[in-house]
Amino acid sequence: MTTDGSVTTSFEEHEPIRIALAGQPNVGKSTLFNMLTGLSQRVGNWPGKTVERKEGIFTHNGTTYHIIDLPGTYSLTASSAEEVITREFIIRERPDIVVAMVDAALLERSLYLVSELLSLPAPVVVGLNMIDVAEQEGLHIEPEVLEAAMGTKVVPMIASKNVGVEPMLEAVEEVAEGDFEYAPRRPEIRADHQEVLTQIRGLIEGCVPDPYPEPWVALKLLEGDEAITEMMVQCLSEEQWHHVQEVLRAHDDALVAVASGRYEWIGRMVRAAVSRPKTGSVSLTERIDRWATHPIGGLLILAAILAIVFALTYTVGTPLQVFLDQYLIGGLSDVVDTWLVNAPFWLRGLLVDGVIGGVGFMLTFLPILVIFFAAMGILEDIGYMARAAYVMDGFMHMMGLHGKSFLPLFLGFGCNVPAVLGSRVIDSKRGRLLTILLAPLVPCTARIAIVAFLAPAFFGAYATLVSWGLVVLTLVVMAGSGMALNSTILRGERAAFIMELPLYHIPNWRTIGLLVWQRCREFAQKAGTVILPISLVVWALSVFPGGDVEGSVLATVGRWLEPFGAWAGLDWRLIVALMSSFVASENSLAALGVLFDVGQDERLASTLASAFSPAAGLSFLVIQMLFVPCVATMAAIKQETDSWAWTIFSILFMLTVALLAGGAIYWLARWGGLG
Repeated sequence: MTTDGSVTTSFEEHEPIRIALAGQPNVGKSTLFNMLTGLSQRVGNWPGKTVERKEGIFTHNGTTYHIIDLPGTYSLTASSAEEVITREFIIRERPDIVVAMVDAALLERSLYLVSELLSLPAPVVVGLNMIDVAEQEGLHIEPEVLEAAMGTKVVPMIASKNVGVEPMLEAVEEVAEGDFEYAPRRPEIRADHQEVLTQIRGLIEGCVPDPYPEPWVALKLLEGDEAITEMMVQCLSEEQWHHVQEVLRAHDDALVAVASGRYEWIGRMVRAAVSRPKTGSVSLTERIDRWATHPIGGLLILAAILAIVFALTYTVGTPLQVFLDQYLIGGLSDVVDTWLVNAPFWLRGLLVDGVIGGVGFMLTFLPILVIFFAAMGILEDIGYMARAAYVMDGFMHMMGLHGKSFLPLFLGFGCNVPAVLGSRVIDSKRGRLLTILLAPLVPCTARIAIVAFLAPAFFGAYATLVSWGLVVLTLVVMAGSGMALNSTILRGERAAFIMELPLYHIPNWRTIGLLVWQRCREFAQKAGTVILPISLVVWALSVFPGGDVEGSVLATVGRWLEPFGAWAGLDWRLIVALMSSFVASENSLAALGVLFDVGQDERLASTLASAFSPAAGLSFLVIQMLFVPCVATMAAIKQETDSWAWTIFSILFMLTVALLAGGAIYWLARWGGLG
């Protein structure tokens, strides 16, 4: 949906105005992007990178805009892929406008990135976002004064309420068409190093490759930027580079001089345009954080929030799931079965048991996914997730990690793939690898959904308690695995934990809605592209060659492997279900539905409860929660580690842990009378 009410789903033939949307994390950049592009956005990866690329087209007042949402980054050094992508895009692609979103309530922190963007070739328009949050914190900002001080357009905004979006687009159009005299007052290097900068510029003059600006390259050399240094080593002659090195060695504090100049510039901007609250006043964020970041109170709050999320899943999501299965999927299955009553058995089985019983059954999990994704989106959008990382720092410390690792690990409750990809926020290589290896041990939504379905079947009124116990068990196993890995093959020092706590603010429901839509759409696509073929393969293997499950290929393979699972209470059908979950965790229930020739929740649940003892059911759930994750997660591990050795190690490690834990729980349950 565009700002003038029209919908654009494809790129126009004429050249649109290109906007690069830049900003630090948690400044409302994604909110503005979603507000402008709606459902017409494209999502992919940057070429050669694992960083997500989002772009879209929208129209305003008859003008077409192509907007690219650059990765969130705090600066433009070359220490991360996000920083390199942002600066390389602006330098090489030369967008018509860079919209720099800043947090009005944390203006000093946000302006550091702006101070660097002003040194790049593209004109900058500053979006002064969350002006309402700044006012709640007692800050009074004068956008006109800030605009005059910076020499670039400054637009006050509340992007979450669609306030200031129209003036922002007008400012973008004004700058792009040359109706505004763009004369940015850029920060300067500290006075005692200005001659050094001039000297470096003289040494590299005429040698800087296009399209890099010479003044910016000189600054980056003084900062010790590795990427730019490597580039200039290739461009300069050996004698020229020797002279540059002599100057850099003689002024090894140049990095401090560059940063000091930027902070002095930020100080001038803030002093000119910002009035602060009276000394001694306590903001809303500070009052809430007295509890949310308390060593004990914070953990209790986090536990209560997680309990609410899971309670909603059971009380709202599960009944909706049963309703969909009974009246939608079950009804469709009955209709198709009636239509094909005289058709060959393989055609009726293919459609009813393979397609509807597999994919249709998995689509009934959508209510559970909607609840979980919405809850995670709300917590992230209001600023709570950073507090969760802070209070979990002690728990992470036991595994040789710090609180920042909690964020990607927590993503694993939704899906292990973004949990593995999210490990990029970890600075140290050892910490990042350890986080990647532990991420698949976090129970994803698919595994939690399996527990939500099977726990009531085996344990009735105790299902909630058992489910909680299974989640706690996986976290204990994760902690134990982390301690074991940290003290053996990944031994090393723990990095210091430094993380910002964003101010609390009202969530943007449009952004959360789009997040839920995108995640559910991905799940539905997976149902069609991954679960459907696997369901059909499982069905085919379960009926051929003789037409019955007992004499099928699948039964034969399962019986070969049955001795490996018998000691944990698993028969060949449960083993086959686990094998099918390697492609997608959701497949285990679909496979069981096919193997037991039932397609509805209640029938499958009652069938399993009568076929297996509670001890065997508990063992299966434990192994399912700790089993080798799906192929997509394994692909993400290979991608992030760039190592088949670590990928294979992850598979073997999790398989060993799952079987050992399942076997131990099975025998404990039998001794406890659940035989």
